[in-house]
Amino acid sequence: MMEEEDLEFVEELEAVLQLTPDVQLAIEQVFPSQDPLDRADFNAVEYINTLFPTEQSLANIDEVVNKIRLKIRRLDDNIRTVVRGQTNVGQDGRQALEEAQKAIQQLFGKIKDIKDKAEKSEQMVKEITRDIKQLDHAKRHLTTSITTLNHLHMLAGGVDSLEAMTRRRQYGEVANLLQGVMNVLEHFHKYMGIPQIRQLSERVKAAQTELGQQILADFEEAFPSQGTKRPGGPSNVLRDACLIANILDPRIKQEIIKKFIKQHLSEYLVLFQENQDVAWLDKIDRRYAWIKRQLVDYEEKFGRMFPREWYMTERIAVEFCHVTRTELAKIMRTRAKEIEVKLLLFAIQRTTNFEGFLAKRFSGCTLTDGALKKLESPPPSTNPFLEDESTPEMEELAMEKGDLDQPKKPKAPDNPFHGIVSKCFEPHLYVYIESQDKNLGELIDRFVADFKAQGPPKPNTDEGGAVLPSCADLFVYYKKCMVQCSQLSTGEPMIALSTIFQKYLREYAWKILSGNLPKTTSSSGGLTISSLLKEKEGSEAAKFTLEELCLICSILSTAEYCLATTQQLEEKLKEKVDVSLTERINLTGEMDTFSTVISNSIQLLVQDLDAACDPALTAMSKMQWQNVEHVGDQSPYVTSVILHIKQNVPIIRDNLASTRKYFTQFCIKFANSFIPKFITHLFKCKPISMVGAEQLLLDTHSLKMVLLDLPSIGSQVVRKAPASYTKIVVKGMTRAEMILKVVMAPHEPSVVFVDNYIKLLTDCNTETFQKILDMKGLKRSEQSSMLELFRQRLPTPPAGPEASSSLSLLAPTPEQESSRIRKLEKLIKKRL
Repeated sequence: MMEEEDLEFVEELEAVLQLTPDVQLAIEQVFPSQDPLDRADFNAVEYINTLFPTEQSLANIDEVVNKIRLKIRRLDDNIRTVVRGQTNVGQDGRQALEEAQKAIQQLFGKIKDIKDKAEKSEQMVKEITRDIKQLDHAKRHLTTSITTLNHLHMLAGGVDSLEAMTRRRQYGEVANLLQGVMNVLEHFHKYMGIPQIRQLSERVKAAQTELGQQILADFEEAFPSQGTKRPGGPSNVLRDACLIANILDPRIKQEIIKKFIKQHLSEYLVLFQENQDVAWLDKIDRRYAWIKRQLVDYEEKFGRMFPREWYMTERIAVEFCHVTRTELAKIMRTRAKEIEVKLLLFAIQRTTNFEGFLAKRFSGCTLTDGALKKLESPPPSTNPFLEDESTPEMEELAMEKGDLDQPKKPKAPDNPFHGIVSKCFEPHLYVYIESQDKNLGELIDRFVADFKAQGPPKPNTDEGGAVLPSCADLFVYYKKCMVQCSQLSTGEPMIALSTIFQKYLREYAWKILSGNLPKTTSSSGGLTISSLLKEKEGSEAAKFTLEELCLICSILSTAEYCLATTQQLEEKLKEKVDVSLTERINLTGEMDTFSTVISNSIQLLVQDLDAACDPALTAMSKMQWQNVEHVGDQSPYVTSVILHIKQNVPIIRDNLASTRKYFTQFCIKFANSFIPKFITHLFKCKPISMVGAEQLLLDTHSLKMVLLDLPSIGSQVVRKAPASYTKIVVKGMTRAEMILKVVMAPHEPSVVFVDNYIKLLTDCNTETFQKILDMKGLKRSEQSSMLELFRQRLPTPPAGPEASSSLSLLAPTPEQESSRIRKLEKLIKKRL
């Protein structure tokens, strides 16, 4: 029974001692221990086995038991001490809490005592300062009252003095006094409800009104509206009156200025009436000379009478400009038929010079609604004729070089007076535009006549094709007209001038450039009776002479110059014209015209060289290739083709040295024209023996190498041909070589021959395969079986986007198109 009870006790004890993992981890961190007895997963059996690993170790069992018992007694003593120590903890805690509560109560009592003392102190301070505040208020009110009384005394005395001085016209004293009275009156705005203050304010207003009327009367008396005679010099009274006008209503000052300027310009209106001889444009200089004298006279006599900030000199000049513009517009409307170009340009030139004089002399601050303030900085310049200070010779030199976009000097500041008078000439600028239309027409006719008289330009092999001198002359004249017109107007006249430019750019392109291109017997895409007859007679196509080749290159270079310069001209016109009109400047059509001239010139060069090679290709197709017994050097027709190429290409290259890109275009177009024609004649060589095919393959390779070297043939400086050109030559001539390789291949077995054809030529066209069979000299029966096999061996066209590319292979090739044209030629020859 005792053992069972002991076991139950041990089980209950183990249940109680089962701690959670978190608690166990915390204990291990606080009390780290390596003792196995302190581990949570302690195993008594393992521990005993550790102490007694062998039977011999059992001899020390008593010693081990004694150590464990000693350790148990120490643990019991420690536990007992801790338990006893915890017995008094609750009592000590309660005692400490009570002491803290007592300390808080004592602190609260002390705080309350301090607060009561502070309230008593505040009350005491208020009682002490109450009397001081009353004294401060009394002092402030007394000061305000004294100041107001002083101002009132000053105002009352000032009003009395103002009225007295006004009656005596003591304007010098009134000017200083009036400003002071008005400043003092501002302090009484909040007291206007007081009758006496309101009465003084009304007296001041009445004095101001009286002063204004009196000053206007004095100026009217000094400068009467009727008559032109003026007093000898300024009056001190009037000078002081102007100082008062600065203080009074601004309308008084404006009235004084208006009357004075009107009286000052009254003589001008009489001298330059519409019916006077000096009023017409040919004597416009006299108008500007008169105002210059008047401005000098004003400075001498009246310069000190008006305040400097009134800008009276500038106001007189500006009013003169307005009057002059109105008078000139009126007289030009009346005598519009008498206006000639030279007279109009003379008047405009003198007027713009006068406006420039005003810009140097004055700031233009009176032009903005009469605002009397100087411009802090000039606004961005929009004046085209102040664009640069380059001389006309420099401009012409720049135009000759085709450089309208050369760096310019910084633009001068804007002229605020630009157009203030010259605006009146704008409605009559049609006379100038019509004159330029006539002059440009005569210039083009002179260019045509000079070209016929001087003939084509001489061959030039050193510096490239020469640009026709008439081209530079035309654009120099354009530059001159553009600058001149932009000085006159940047509005609709500039649009009209650009239209004139467009007209004569087109005329120059067709009359001077296209009109002087050498004529050919056949056009680029059609046939003529003369060409067919010449071919029937067996004569060679007419070639261009050296002079004609140089002329074509010169026209091409000139067209390129015109194309680039026209683009620059368009940009300059857009800079000169008003921003709202820039979209109406468009020279794209004229640039397209020059591009057409360039294209036609290149096509002529290609046709000439192409036609020169035609007899050699014809000779190739007429040779008996089945009778060739051995392979030798290149054939005579190849030598002939190379000879023509070496004759023409160096001349063209040297004359197009300044336009390399168009020489490259010539090479590309010639390759695109010659190679298909060569393949077409290649198909006519039938039948061909194996040796003949080898000879043709050798010839084809020779032509291929010559074509690859075409851009630098005959040149001391060897340049690599452009990649685009090389690609065309390699692709075209490789096709010719593949055709010959197919012809050289044995046609037995048929399947191998057909597959080899499809592999080498990748051509699914039946007609091309038929031509290959004809070149091999197969019989019709053999060809039929071959064609049937070819159709069977064709790859199946893929579905989708690739189907269109495969169908394109069935489209007629350039060789087929050329063959059809030849058949049409033969048909026409037979009928002739």
